[in-house]
Amino acid sequence: MKLNGRILHLVESPERLRAQLDGEDLGVAQSSIPYVYGVNTDAMISGQACTLGYTPEVLGPWFLHNFLETVGVGDVRKGGFQVIVGGDAYGSGSSREVAVVAHQGAGIELVVADSFQRIFQENMVYGGVPFTTDRQVVDRLSQGEDVDVTSFYKELPDFFRAVAEGGGLLAYGTKLNAGGVRPTYPTDRPARPLNVVEKLIARKAWSGGATDGIADVRPGEQVLARCAFRGVHEYTAGMVMDLYQREWGNAPMYRPEQVAAFEDHFVLLGHEAVPKGVRDSRLAPAMQLTEEMVQACEKHGIRLHGPGRPFPAGVCHRIVLEDYALPGDIIVLTDSHTPTAGVMNTFAFGVGSTAMAFALRTGLIPVTVPKVVRIELHGIAAGGLSPKDVILHLIGDPYFREEHWRSSPTDTCVIEIGGPALEQWSVDELSVLTNMTVEGGLMTGVVEPCKPITDFLQGRRGIDATDLLVHADPGAAYERVIRVNLADVPLTVATPGDSRNRSPLDAHAEVAVHNVVIASCTGGSLADLRAAADVLRGRKIAAGVRVTVTPSSTDVAKDAESEGILSLFRSLGAVVTPPGCGSCIGNGPGIPNDGETTASTTNRNFARRMGAPGPVFLVSPAVAAASAVTGKLTDPRRLES
Repeated sequence: MKLNGRILHLVESPERLRAQLDGEDLGVAQSSIPYVYGVNTDAMISGQACTLGYTPEVLGPWFLHNFLETVGVGDVRKGGFQVIVGGDAYGSGSSREVAVVAHQGAGIELVVADSFQRIFQENMVYGGVPFTTDRQVVDRLSQGEDVDVTSFYKELPDFFRAVAEGGGLLAYGTKLNAGGVRPTYPTDRPARPLNVVEKLIARKAWSGGATDGIADVRPGEQVLARCAFRGVHEYTAGMVMDLYQREWGNAPMYRPEQVAAFEDHFVLLGHEAVPKGVRDSRLAPAMQLTEEMVQACEKHGIRLHGPGRPFPAGVCHRIVLEDYALPGDIIVLTDSHTPTAGVMNTFAFGVGSTAMAFALRTGLIPVTVPKVVRIELHGIAAGGLSPKDVILHLIGDPYFREEHWRSSPTDTCVIEIGGPALEQWSVDELSVLTNMTVEGGLMTGVVEPCKPITDFLQGRRGIDATDLLVHADPGAAYERVIRVNLADVPLTVATPGDSRNRSPLDAHAEVAVHNVVIASCTGGSLADLRAAADVLRGRKIAAGVRVTVTPSSTDVAKDAESEGILSLFRSLGAVVTPPGCGSCIGNGPGIPNDGETTASTTNRNFARRMGAPGPVFLVSPAVAAASAVTGKLTDPRRLES
């Protein structure tokens, strides 16, 4: 590759970014300008643009639209940029593979960054986009050198390299089904003590023979593992099935009864409380993507969840938790918040569209064996402390925010969550811990066997899960063990821009709040709605404050209705919607109005992710409710009785 275009540096200065778009190259004199931390997939390609399709031609003009409130439609492509340079945690956020497609559509041929987030990196490998963490490559290209970008493949782990050099993941899948490939990893090592995460992967690893399972896996290795449940939703199903069709035509899927599609991301777009401009720009193309998903379900015999569909409506992650996940499973969906199901002692993680197409055909999914950090929770959750506070506190710690666990560009990390403090919370509450691991740059989180899991499965599905639970072996090794005393964790918020921006709630007591959202796969469970209702009962919502409540599933809504919780919210003037994703991704009631500051129980607060500009603080349900009462970020304990 020779540099015949330009290099775009994603620096923190909007002025220097704008100057580059207007034709000025960033020279050595500006080399000290810091790069944006955590350039996320919502910034690369917005939720609105994702409704338009999934091809480079459609998405290219929308690449980085509104980034730093500076980039216009088509600016990157018109600027003739060939290389993009970012900072740490490049590709944070969603599993949307269209973020990679948008790079390609904008003319980007090489991505250079200080570090990459796991799903985005995988999507670049599978999408054929070269990338490197070697900044010297930028200098070499600038000096006119013809750089062999395929040499970057040699730095990748064995499986990534085999895929990159062998025509891509889907072509690899075709060879695999024909018996033309063997495992790229050892399958005959003797057993050693394994932690929960390693054991979950090893038990499901493809051995190359008739049965799955090997005795040992080690951090950094890449294996193929047998999936149980696989899922897609409206944003991703069209691309997944287009990729599947191109490679395999009408060939049958592997165990389609273990596959489901979810109509959840667009179901609230038509709600009357959604701003007209949002409905006008998103609803029609969103319905086209939905129709593609419905047709694919009919063609392949995939079960379909959604309003008026054969299976119940709700956010995909919540329904997987309610109806599908079992201890010991490997679960994948084309959504970054798939780790929600890790609360069930499963290995659950989000993947891109190419990886899902591969999994639908082969029943296998590539897994980079992670480093495992054990989190031991001790003490009593007093003073209104919730799992939301705990996870915001954890992922904002420099150890995770700065990825101190990382020693190579393709490393991954998982937290194994245990300790006696687990027993005081329900699966609903504990699922917040695993759901938000991805916000900390982690692959997923896994909860060790505990009573809340067995109680949930017995009460929800009548299953005795005792023999399904996966325990760590005595003597298992960890990258690090972190002991957390809950007495040392304050009520915590994430300040606007990134979920890792942790801060004690008390430091923001004077922040005015105009928009409160109690919703999503991490904030709309029955436990979440109960916590908010307990604060609101006997009180009023402050004048000028809007409140939106969205249950996460049909069953959650039914139970909350029977307990009088939803009627309480309505009586106070809140907008209560049917189940769905909604405002979390700018597709429902609760989208910020001009000039509003939002307190939200959702899991992500990237700029404009909720469909409009405006600061978003991430908070627990109790803090959200208290803030609705006072019109300021408020500790519930400070409310007058």
